[in-house]
Amino acid sequence: MSDEHGSVFDGLLGGDSSQWAFGTDFEDPLAGVDTTTPAGVDGAELAAYCLMLGDDALIMSQRLSEWCSRAPDLEEDIALANMALDLLGQARLLLARAAAADPGVVPALPEGSPVPPEDALAFFRDDHAFRNVRLAEVANGDFAHVVVRLLLFSTARLALLERLRTSRDQVLAAVAAKGVKEVAYHRDWAGRWFLTLARGTEESHRRLLAALDALWPLRAELVAPHPLERSLAGAGVGVDPASLREEVDGVLDQVLAVSGVPRPECAPLAGVGGRTGRDGLHTEGFSRLLAEMQVVARAHPSGRW
Repeated sequence: MSDEHGSVFDGLLGGDSSQWAFGTDFEDPLAGVDTTTPAGVDGAELAAYCLMLGDDALIMSQRLSEWCSRAPDLEEDIALANMALDLLGQARLLLARAAAADPGVVPALPEGSPVPPEDALAFFRDDHAFRNVRLAEVANGDFAHVVVRLLLFSTARLALLERLRTSRDQVLAAVAAKGVKEVAYHRDWAGRWFLTLARGTEESHRRLLAALDALWPLRAELVAPHPLERSLAGAGVGVDPASLREEVDGVLDQVLAVSGVPRPECAPLAGVGGRTGRDGLHTEGFSRLLAEMQVVARAHPSGRW
């Protein structure tokens, strides 16, 4: 390469190398946004609520990203990767919001670590500190499995984000306004594939029913209210998941009817002592997911890349 054009890496290696600190550190995701906690709202409760929504997005994103290079064709491979990125973006904003509302939720790291708060929450918490629903975390199955999981998840999340746009918390309202457009596409993609598999071959139909039977017991957690969610809904900041139930059931019943698939009669997956994913109770496979997702960050808590 001639000196005239230089090296394509010159721009990366020159200047302030701190931009390559672990977790990117490109900019504060909430820079310029009013992060003042709304009057009458407890910062710790707001942070815990943001962790619930952020963890849902983060863990679903991780499961979707595991499909990279495994989808039936290139177009669907890219679609799944893009949906994973959409959810990862939502997770970053929500975890950053949690840290701004209550810095005490951010795990302590070695002094001088360049890891930003949202990355510390993603990569340095143990399984019992995550608040995602268990539907998001169970291990991947076949393509029908990812279609059914995404349909159940995105139907409930879209209904939630639509209501959250009027939250008294400006950050949550902004995250929801952007997320509605993204998750509407996720639901549409999953609905179209659900219909395709249901009306496809005998084998695709069989696999779809198997996935539906496996995941249906987990859907109840999406619309089961946690005391914290009810408290923040009453304060005009959050959404009571129970208020979503009728709309979510209506959408799913419509998809099932058009596809000619009977509504499953499975009982909801019970918690333990009343505790579920929102309380930090998770499935056996969740620890393995976190081990893979967090291994690099935990090995280099002060790393620069």
